[in-house]
Amino acid sequence: MSSPAADPWELAGRKMSSRLIVGTGGAPSLDVLRRVLHASGTELTTVAMRRVSGAGQGSLIGTIRDAGVAVLPNTAGCHTAAEALLTARLAREALETDLVKLEVVADDITLLPDPVELLDAAQLLVADGFTVLPYTNDDPVLALRLEEAGCAAVMPLGAPIGSGLGIRNPHNISMITERAGVPVILDAGIGTASDAALAMELGCAGVLIASAITRAADPERMATAMALAVAAGRAAYQAGRIPRRWHAVASSPSAEGPMAKSAIGSDPQHSAISRGDTPLPGGNPPGPPGPYPPMSLRDGKSQVSEP
Repeated sequence: MSSPAADPWELAGRKMSSRLIVGTGGAPSLDVLRRVLHASGTELTTVAMRRVSGAGQGSLIGTIRDAGVAVLPNTAGCHTAAEALLTARLAREALETDLVKLEVVADDITLLPDPVELLDAAQLLVADGFTVLPYTNDDPVLALRLEEAGCAAVMPLGAPIGSGLGIRNPHNISMITERAGVPVILDAGIGTASDAALAMELGCAGVLIASAITRAADPERMATAMALAVAAGRAAYQAGRIPRRWHAVASSPSAEGPMAKSAIGSDPQHSAISRGDTPLPGGNPPGPPGPYPPMSLRDGKSQVSEP
């Protein structure tokens, strides 16, 4: 069995060993960024092309290249498909890459993706020969449409950019990963290491993190924590979690003991659940299950609310 650190994957034709992509936004200095890139073990980092100038020694691009990390240009700050196409073309000319992280936001307050302009931009960029990685809402239908448009991955948000709120809708992220035929990379909203681990447990192929690392009190240490969390979450997803159940199930139960008989009771269905023979109603699909089903307690027994 391979170790969590030896878990290679492929993104847009690029083979990588690290599943953590680091963003450069918010880094207080190039020296801090250099240490973050090293501590994270990342092999790919994003750069907002509309907010950077120059690619020589001592520049942002130069620092990334000196660290041996590939640059992923993004179209941050664009509000229309036309703006995104122009920015991507400038990035391709400057950096000699067809790879682009596509961002088209609706406004500068929420920084949420504009679904109409985003899909239009994705179609335009794919037709122009770009390898497109779109930042999108946590909408399973939109994610599927972007994949059908030819995107090489989909990057749903966990929460608004820079909010640190974590994954607000894990159920939708899980639905996206279950249906996707391309890598799913959780993008935006991560606040701490446990959020990154959850993203991987939900079936994401990778996680992109910027503010949670660069704006942490100790960015270098947080970069290390995020790398460990991503590896741990991936290993947990591959291992497969136990199903959630209504009641406790002893690690070494005695089927005939008085404690077992007392816990089981007389209701056959209740008995099966108590023994651990029956998972939660609705079953347990592959990967982490969604939220708990609604439950109320009446007369000491579990009652499942029917839809």
